Amino acid sequence: MLHSLTYIYTALSKPVNSPGIHQFTAMGLLDDRMIDYFDSDNPKKVPKQDWMKERLPDDYWEKGTQSRQSKQQWFNVNINILKGRMRQNDTDVHVLQWQHGCEGDMSNGKLEFHRGTDMYSYDGKDFLAFDDANAVWVAPTNEAKQTKDKWDGVQVLKEYTKGYLENECMEWLNKFVNYGEEQLRGASPPEVYLFTKCAKVETNVILTCLATGFYPKDIILRIRRNDRILTEEDGLFSSGVRPNEDETFQRKDSVEILRSDISTYSCEVIHKATNISVRKEWGKKPLTVFICYSLYTVLTLYCVHRFIHVLFFTGSKDTLGSDDSGGSSGGSSRGSSRGGSDDSGVAGKYR
Repeated sequence: MLHSLTYIYTALSKPVNSPGIHQFTAMGLLDDRMIDYFDSDNPKKVPKQDWMKERLPDDYWEKGTQSRQSKQQWFNVNINILKGRMRQNDTDVHVLQWQHGCEGDMSNGKLEFHRGTDMYSYDGKDFLAFDDANAVWVAPTNEAKQTKDKWDGVQVLKEYTKGYLENECMEWLNKFVNYGEEQLRGASPPEVYLFTKCAKVETNVILTCLATGFYPKDIILRIRRNDRILTEEDGLFSSGVRPNEDETFQRKDSVEILRSDISTYSCEVIHKATNISVRKEWGKKPLTVFICYSLYTVLTLYCVHRFIHVLFFTGSKDTLGSDDSGGSSGGSSRGSSRGGSDDSGVAGKYR
């Protein structure tokens, strides 16, 4: 079973004066659930889980608040540097984001390092990332090369970043997993649905497998045709794992198939955290075909009916039904109808 600890920082180049949108935000996530939070309008690092508040001392939150206030200043400086490098002005809002953390594997009963992440994005595009295996920074754009060259030249920075991801971050992840063990044990099994809906082509239907309400988010979902797993080459498209409003997750995979296809289709869902393995087979029902054809028929008849009504009951001058003269056609005028474990991250120390 995989566990993850991730910290996400987001800075805007200027305020947007929109409710719930702050110029700077920072949050910690354990297995994709928020455990702490900080923003520029309430500049204090606060716990978002009861066990975080109960198990961590006051000085953890005090030091965390100081760290995030420092990072906020760092982001303000560097987003202006990037605006100048990109030759941008203050007309638009620009976004600088940093994400770093680690993922551990507990398959052998002990939490062991699986991978680390330390990456920056600017205006929604990858800007800079740390290659943990080779201890170098990777710059996908020319604008980021200047920063890459500077940071690659600081050996202690590369060693520190690698050490944080593989050691310090993992120590905090292990501690948080133990602290929040009761919550993490409250894993939720998926509800699985297999159904069809009408496709744009009348000879086809869209077969969908939906798994929802599960936690944590690691899940295996497969659609099979006669026991062969379908892929993108077969036209399979997936929503990927997405969050629900209750901190659980969902995933939906679909494929368009012929109504006349006599193959056996099934959906397999495996959620290791809850030891759930479900396989559902699609039972073809003539009613599904009838409903689709009926829907097309109803829509067609409705459109014809509306056309006849407009043509014969609202006058032929204006088929939209408006009459600028205000006469007896029945139409109105046109005008009237319308801190803590993340404190030692790179961003707080290097520009």
